Amino acid sequence: MDAWDRPRYNAPVTPKTQTKFSARLLAPRHWPAWLAIGLLRRSTPLSYAWQLRLGAWLGRRLFSLTGRRRRLTRYNLAQCFPELDEAQREQLAGRHFESLGIGLLEIAQCWWGNAAILRQRVQMEGLAHLQTALAQGRGAVLLSAHTTTLEIGGRLLGLFTPFHLMYRPNNSPVLEWIISRRRRAHFEGVIPRDDVRQLLKSLKDNKPVWYAPDQGFTGKNHVIAPFFGVPAPTNPATSRIAKASGAPVLPFLVERLPDKQGYRLSISPPLADFPGADLAADAARVNAMIEEQVRCAPEQYLWMHNRFKTREYRKRDA
Repeated sequence: MDAWDRPRYNAPVTPKTQTKFSARLLAPRHWPAWLAIGLLRRSTPLSYAWQLRLGAWLGRRLFSLTGRRRRLTRYNLAQCFPELDEAQREQLAGRHFESLGIGLLEIAQCWWGNAAILRQRVQMEGLAHLQTALAQGRGAVLLSAHTTTLEIGGRLLGLFTPFHLMYRPNNSPVLEWIISRRRRAHFEGVIPRDDVRQLLKSLKDNKPVWYAPDQGFTGKNHVIAPFFGVPAPTNPATSRIAKASGAPVLPFLVERLPDKQGYRLSISPPLADFPGADLAADAARVNAMIEEQVRCAPEQYLWMHNRFKTREYRKRDA
């Protein structure tokens, strides 16, 4: 059986990861969400070149319409790339929103795209590192960043190996219903981000778990660690997960390649001597790894989220 002809997975389901369909989802207030899903589904047969072109156009429209996210993107880029002048950062911001628009169309490919066609668009590197790690019998943490390729990256990884995905449930009941349904169809397991028990069980069952800890975190257990040289509130949970489970932590990168070449998935060897004795030092190490990933394709990082948990970005656009 070819990798892309695998049977659908039976994911572990908890009440938080399953939203049952009901007539209430058809209420008029949910019609915009259904319209968006319908348009997304209609884009599935488009050629890859047209997906890129249409997605970039959509991203440019978003850039002109989403003032708060545009300002936040500019603020983050100014903090992380002070060596660039304002014009260069503005160009990078525009490229980021184009990448974001492409990422939205990639959701259709993730949910409904033909697996055989997707398999032709992806290069897989480092799968042997994951297989070696799993041979230890303690699972593996695939450590990644939040990027515009996050959703399509999950579908592509599933073509090569079963894995479990940690995710944040959506606030829209319509989107949560369709997202959880499609993810359970393509991924072996889906784990809500706050379900630590299920996470540790997946690792105990020797499953790889994809985990992205890089968004700004100001919970009671947060630490401050540098990100692009800027102090940033950081979630130290990667260390705690590795310590509690004994699972190796492997950097995992998904890149959308230029010139319509498709995608590259890269799994690196496990982090050596991780976790250490100091949470802050471990968090700094994780941030440095994510920074290295971001520099591979800076426009594909999710700059529109509030990484530094500050309000300075609220200043009026110049």
